[in-house]
Amino acid sequence: MVGMRSSQRLFRRCLHLGHRRRFRFATKLIDYIRYARFCVVSLAYNSFTNSDVVIESLFEPVYWLVDHVTRWFGIVFVALVIVLTSSIVLIVYICVLPLIIQTYSTAWIYWHVSYGHWNLIMIVFHYYKATTTPPGHPSQMETDIPSVSICRKCIAHKPARTHHCSICSRCVLKMDHHCPWLNNCVGHYNHRYFFSFCLFMTMGCIYCSISSRVMFREAYSAIEKMKLQEKERLQFAANETYNETPPPTFTFRERLFHKCIIYLWVLCSSVALALGALTLWHAMLISRGETSIERHINKKERKRQQLIGKVFYNPYSYGRCGNWKVFFGVERKLHWLTRVALPSSHLPFGKGLTWNAPPWILNQQPCVLDI
Repeated sequence: MVGMRSSQRLFRRCLHLGHRRRFRFATKLIDYIRYARFCVVSLAYNSFTNSDVVIESLFEPVYWLVDHVTRWFGIVFVALVIVLTSSIVLIVYICVLPLIIQTYSTAWIYWHVSYGHWNLIMIVFHYYKATTTPPGHPSQMETDIPSVSICRKCIAHKPARTHHCSICSRCVLKMDHHCPWLNNCVGHYNHRYFFSFCLFMTMGCIYCSISSRVMFREAYSAIEKMKLQEKERLQFAANETYNETPPPTFTFRERLFHKCIIYLWVLCSSVALALGALTLWHAMLISRGETSIERHINKKERKRQQLIGKVFYNPYSYGRCGNWKVFFGVERKLHWLTRVALPSSHLPFGKGLTWNAPPWILNQQPCVLDI
């Protein structure tokens, strides 16, 4: 009886010991899992992490692919702009201008020749300057540059209105956007060239569309007539027993002429609509003293200020007229002619590192910049 009790006691102790060992193993396993999780969180911890950062991190491979494709295809886009523009200029010189000289009066001939060549010079000049002028980059060597933050990609000081371009892999002063058609960023030093190119290219496309509208209607009717005659000629050839067919009514030169006119009108009208909308958008941004990036930033800040009962004011706006003067670098009235209506390589105000406060901030009331 005593031996049976002692054996039972020993058996219970063994069961309890096995249970304790299993419990200790589970506890150590949980501790290891918690430790590993702590290491991962400590390495990846960021106090600024939110849903936007997580989404951006998930789409980082897509952004990388788009950035590299845009970077390598930039030269192709520039070549495409040059080829399309050159083709329109050749068609105007070969097809449109001779008809203008033959049919228009002397005054209208002088107008078309003067305006057309002025517009062409402005387009070529501003496109060349927009593609070859660096947008401006903050120095990574100087440490006394006034900055508002540190670029997390360049690990360098970032002045006000400066943003990082993932395509150029550099920070850009007063960055607006990266334009693939220029193969260049649009920033502090070439923003005026970019907008002027868009403006004069839109004006040139509208001018070509309006000037060739009558010729386009005639060419379109001629093309339709060509198709009808071609269909009748094939039917006639099928019904005849001999191999000879009647000669075509339109010669190869006439066919090429009409197709060139249609190509000119369709391309110029399409570019005028698309580029005209982009030009109006940037004109609105310039009137507000904003860039494309600042538009989204100010929109969020405006909503945030409204929630707390405050009104947001753009600290870089000098009033509508003042913004245009600062943008074009106009200091006196004559500069509207010499710096806006004529080709000019003058530098913008400032170096893009610091920005003077608008007069309405200094005077605590809205006013227009007096330049």
